[in-house]
Amino acid sequence: MSVTNPHPGSRIEIGNLASQADVADNRSRLILASYNIRYAVGSHLISSGLLRKLGYNFPSDRPAAVARNIRTAARVLSNNSLLPPPDILALQEADKATARAGGHHVAAQLARALSLPYVHVGAGLPRGIKPKQREWWLNFEEQIGIDEETDTGVALLSRAPLQEITRIDLPWHDCAWRPRLAMAATMEMAGSRVRLFNVHIDPHGPLDNQHQQTEAVLAEAQKHNGPTVILGDFNTLSKQKAIEIRKLMESHEFSTPFPTSIATWRGAALRFHADWIFVRGLRVSRWGVARPLNVSDHWPIWAEISLPIAN
Repeated sequence: MSVTNPHPGSRIEIGNLASQADVADNRSRLILASYNIRYAVGSHLISSGLLRKLGYNFPSDRPAAVARNIRTAARVLSNNSLLPPPDILALQEADKATARAGGHHVAAQLARALSLPYVHVGAGLPRGIKPKQREWWLNFEEQIGIDEETDTGVALLSRAPLQEITRIDLPWHDCAWRPRLAMAATMEMAGSRVRLFNVHIDPHGPLDNQHQQTEAVLAEAQKHNGPTVILGDFNTLSKQKAIEIRKLMESHEFSTPFPTSIATWRGAALRFHADWIFVRGLRVSRWGVARPLNVSDHWPIWAEISLPIAN
């Protein structure tokens, strides 16, 4: 596996290029998927958080559990059982060598298992800063150690060559210890340049903070005149937030095939629509949620896109 960093200081890592297959130029349809993989630690967000508060580390053999979950994700993402094999896979919470991920580079290892190139953009976590107390219902997530020389981030795994890879730092208010970011890349599809945005929006704080982050992505998307996709984890962890994010995206001429109330995240008995795929200048012919994959507290979402037929 080759790894490069073409943008010093940007935390952009490109790897597994030997698996590159140029599929987009001669195809008018592609399968896109988005998955907050939660560092492949499993689906038990709330129960594992409660166990940690009691002094129990779950799962106990973290490296083995995460490796097993990466293999499970690779199998489901390639065997056409819960979703069609993605041509483009957007990952969020893709940890790189963290203790909570058992030391695994989640995006790189999943890409290798799927025989796909990847681009990973690291969040750039601050060192030595303790996390602030959050809302109790968001305080179950396992934190990366403040002295770990590791990172988390977003990633794109792609059968199609990606160009113009860009890191987008999102505005934050009370979350300096967990900076949020998005990434963008361009691919060629049926002679058109399609701009892709993979986002991970902050669930903490008020709705206005989420919209400020989404609007920062929309501002970057406005720079591209052609077909555009914005997908990822919008953390719309309430019915009202799901309704409002849909309104915001539609006000910028983006559409989605997903009903507002469909569940893509679960925690205990809670179910919310956290993950979305929005398109502009593209048609969606089919879509779905890949249940019951249990590698994360999220389920992968997917959509088949095609360029509209010119009149």
